[in-house]
Amino acid sequence: MTEDILVNITPQETRVAIVQQAAVQELHVERTLTRGLVGNIYLGKVVRVLPGMQSAFIDIGLERAAFLHVADIWHPRDADRNNSTPQLAIEKTLFEGQALMVQVIKDPIGTKGARLSTQVSIAGRTLVYLPQDPHIGISQRIEGEVDREALRSRVQGLVPDDERGGFIVRTIAEEATDEELGNDIAYLRKIWGAIRQNATTLPAPNLLYQDLNLAQRVLRDFINDATGVIQIDSRENYQMLLEFAKEYTPAVLPRLSHYTGERPIFDLFNIDAEIEKALSRRVDLKSGGYLMIDQTEAMTTIDVNTGGYVGARNFDDTIFKTNLEAAHTIARQLRLRNLGGIIIIDFIDMENAEHRDAVLSELKRALARDRTRITVNSFSQLGLVEMTRKRTRESLAHVLCEQCPVCHGKGQVKTPRTACYDILREIMRESRQFNPREFRILASQEVIDLFLEEESQHLAMLGDFIGKPISLQVESTFHQEQYDIILM
Repeated sequence: MTEDILVNITPQETRVAIVQQAAVQELHVERTLTRGLVGNIYLGKVVRVLPGMQSAFIDIGLERAAFLHVADIWHPRDADRNNSTPQLAIEKTLFEGQALMVQVIKDPIGTKGARLSTQVSIAGRTLVYLPQDPHIGISQRIEGEVDREALRSRVQGLVPDDERGGFIVRTIAEEATDEELGNDIAYLRKIWGAIRQNATTLPAPNLLYQDLNLAQRVLRDFINDATGVIQIDSRENYQMLLEFAKEYTPAVLPRLSHYTGERPIFDLFNIDAEIEKALSRRVDLKSGGYLMIDQTEAMTTIDVNTGGYVGARNFDDTIFKTNLEAAHTIARQLRLRNLGGIIIIDFIDMENAEHRDAVLSELKRALARDRTRITVNSFSQLGLVEMTRKRTRESLAHVLCEQCPVCHGKGQVKTPRTACYDILREIMRESRQFNPREFRILASQEVIDLFLEEESQHLAMLGDFIGKPISLQVESTFHQEQYDIILM
């Protein structure tokens, strides 16, 4: 099925939507002030080595120090045995104050700093350059040993004799000409030369190389055999991408198009409305069922419900058809929301083993279109499907939203009555420590109204018990959990 790519560019942000059969499959957002860091190469400084965790914190010039685990420290391969030398303890490899070239492999997420590796890789259109590792690898998506060996031989024949690094052949290289492969090799070697030069002249911490912006990465990473037209709504950026494509990805040129319509480009497929839906917990299915998606720091849970769907001949068929539809919707929502890490799916319980197998197969088939690495396990004893999706950047919700200042991420707030009783207890507590003339309660309108009506008797009883007057004052800026007690 053909996938069209829509690129909406404004001075403050770039948004890219991948659309298939008039439905948004993926959405990528890059804001000018907060560009992603994955792929960036830095000259960092070791600020702390933690032997107990076999990790280190590296200052790369960001607000938070980045994290380097011992498993992400590159060691040269043993040429005879074609494997890495034994892993040394991190305290024997790094020391505080040491300058170190590192690459970001995961963006900062939540309270966690960026994750680093000392193995540098630079992505091109058809190849990924590994300047430290003299090895030519082939993408796992290229099947057939004959085809893999043929590609390996082609690339080896194009690599200059003085090259000490290696390459990973990307899937798209299957259709590339020798000229395109050679141009990619020259381009990547040129970038690495500039990085090495900067590493010897700049102080640590410092940025040595920044990955392409989102619009350029569309041409490098998102194009495949299923890609149709690529529409860009900015004339200036369309011209820039044309020049970029002419130099690095000439095969993409026929697919580029400048969108000149009167309607905003994202209105063509109602994408802004889809974004709003992707920020909601609930996702409605066409059949009448629905999903509930809850994203936490540890994992994402997805609960499937039949809702109002009662159309099948019997209950088992109703459950089966709902779960089949849910499998497709879940695969799309994972891509659209960019949900990563551990994902637990609670399909509606199915007694029939054939139904379970069919739903699991349908889920795997729908997930096969995802360009992110995914592993899916079978149904557990509790009837749950456990899966993982590689997380390298923030989810859509984390990019577009922030934690609620009222509930602080809990998703619920105390009722006004609960706030009233908290206030009554606090006044009792303070009356035993202080001896003011009067207690004044500052609270939201909802809490004050409750004190004036249903809770007025309890407030009067407390005033009589402590022997002090209690007055009320509405504070319009307070939410219903918030209050203050002033001693007059």
